[in-house]
Amino acid sequence: MKLESPEVKAAGFVSVIIREAGKAIMDIYRSDFSVELKQDKSPLTLADRRSHEIIAGHLKQYSHYPVLSEEGKTIPYEERKSWKQFWLVDPLDGTKEFLKRNDEFTVNVALMQGNMPVVGAIYIPATDILYYAIQGKGAYKNENGNDTKLPLPVKPQRLTVVGSRSHSSEDFEAYIRTLEQRHGAVDIISAGSSLKFCLVAEGKAHLYPRLGPTMEWDTAAGQIIVEETGGRVLEAGTTRSLVYNKPSLVNPYFVAMSMA
Repeated sequence: MKLESPEVKAAGFVSVIIREAGKAIMDIYRSDFSVELKQDKSPLTLADRRSHEIIAGHLKQYSHYPVLSEEGKTIPYEERKSWKQFWLVDPLDGTKEFLKRNDEFTVNVALMQGNMPVVGAIYIPATDILYYAIQGKGAYKNENGNDTKLPLPVKPQRLTVVGSRSHSSEDFEAYIRTLEQRHGAVDIISAGSSLKFCLVAEGKAHLYPRLGPTMEWDTAAGQIIVEETGGRVLEAGTTRSLVYNKPSLVNPYFVAMSMA
């Protein structure tokens, strides 16, 4: 009998708990919820906290690996730097989209090995669609109980760039102008949260340039999903992949690109 690898088992477990967290998020989404502001003035809802409690609680029971979550306690680098494996979690990515009630928010969970993701899952609670990837085994979209291997066969004919629904910038506009000078007309589509990585992984967008601040939990799951389709997630202007568990958890600017 062929035994499943630890990464395959982890992906299966994450797919269950991420849906449980998504159900809790949707229960709050449909209610008259309140909003708080964190110290950095970003919004926080009961959905963020409840999703964190569900995911972190299950992960701590599943393995001895530490959990680094956006809504968890701040863990100093002196403690983190010795971690060989850990979970990296964004319990509700796209809180602004959640508040706008446009359905474009996600739950992100990644299993990290050293400074890179080896399993990643992005769940869209409003549509019950799950994207996931396992290192060396590909990336998939699960919809209506069926897995589809990514990327999808249909590709956009013109260069297509996906940008943030809520975080556009002058740098992004300048980047688009540079692309237009090199390639002619460029199609631009907008999406919230980690859905931008998913569009690149599917092949519906060629590029996702993020020329603004993000945190490590915003990108780890999306990075392995893109990379397992043959794409790359590189620091802007370099050939270096994003790496994780740095002294600062803030990412450099980056560009996610499809294999096309």
